[in-house]
Amino acid sequence: MFKKSPITEMLKTHISIDGADPSVVPIFQNSAFESTSPYFYTRKANPNSSEFESAMMALEGATNAVSVTTGMTAINLVLNEIKVGQHLVINKDIYGCSYKLFQRVAKKLNLDLTVLDLSKEEEISQIPIGCSMIVFETPTNPFLKTIDIKKVSLKAKQQNPDCLIVVDNTWATPLFQRPLDFGADVSLYSATKYFSGHSDVMGGVILTNNDLLAENLRQERFYSGAILSPFSAWLLRRSLQTLPLRMAAHYSVTVELCNFLKESKLIKKIYYPDIDGKQLTSYGGIIFFEFSDDLEDPYVKFRDGLNVFGTGTGMACVTSMVAQPYSGSHASMSEKEKEEMRVHKKLVRLCFGFEDVEDLKRDLSLALASLA
Repeated sequence: MFKKSPITEMLKTHISIDGADPSVVPIFQNSAFESTSPYFYTRKANPNSSEFESAMMALEGATNAVSVTTGMTAINLVLNEIKVGQHLVINKDIYGCSYKLFQRVAKKLNLDLTVLDLSKEEEISQIPIGCSMIVFETPTNPFLKTIDIKKVSLKAKQQNPDCLIVVDNTWATPLFQRPLDFGADVSLYSATKYFSGHSDVMGGVILTNNDLLAENLRQERFYSGAILSPFSAWLLRRSLQTLPLRMAAHYSVTVELCNFLKESKLIKKIYYPDIDGKQLTSYGGIIFFEFSDDLEDPYVKFRDGLNVFGTGTGMACVTSMVAQPYSGSHASMSEKEKEEMRVHKKLVRLCFGFEDVEDLKRDLSLALASLA
């Protein structure tokens, strides 16, 4: 019996149903089950959420998965593991709403909150003794910096073996990066992004090999009512079937459009992650760029000059999107916080979908030409 790849394992994962053998599991759109059922009540578990979790475990190589309503719910449930007065470390470059959530939780629980740039070795060395939890994205939002998960984990656990290393792996996906293989205790996702891939469902999922932690998270999910609805779980499971194809396409179009944008004199810098081939094996779909210094407040004119790129809050999906982190993903941060993170008005996020790549090039060319 040969060992199957994670993708094959994911594709073949489905819940067995007594008396039927469907090739695609139907939606269990019910709240209650018979008392003899292992599911009992959908607030605890449902065949659709269980199937989605099994597929995620196959992709991640994890022993536990806990699916929840959104990516922010996933972060919130994990943060419930930290106790009053403990020490939380977060990365400097991080999604704006996550940043504000960490501040709120730190204030509520009287936590020591330390912000470090974990993409730099000298700041990894500053991880405080007795730190209880470290949370970071890699690649980061914004700037797509990569963080060495193994180095962070080794440093933290030398000082406190019980420190939880939590990686938001949303933008890499388990196809391109598996944090648990590099010393993370938790790998979590906004399933709303690449796992959905079509901007039609919200969800989150937490992966871990720590059985006790997983049981704590399931209990927290049960009592808070944070489980995915059956329909959302079914949609996410369906979309996982095409994830490998979509990620390959995202990579291809991103490389081509990055090379295209490098030719523009109106763009000062393009941000794309460092792919080391070990921790991060590939990447695609979302980039950032900065307009040149001599352009004065160019974003609105550039945005309005685009025709193919949408301006919604969607990303990591089949359609291309443009956004300004300053007024979008990091809008909840104060002016000082944005300045410290270097999130300014000339920073732009582009999300590449699957429109004809020549159409995307023409659209970008026309919008850039409107600034000249």
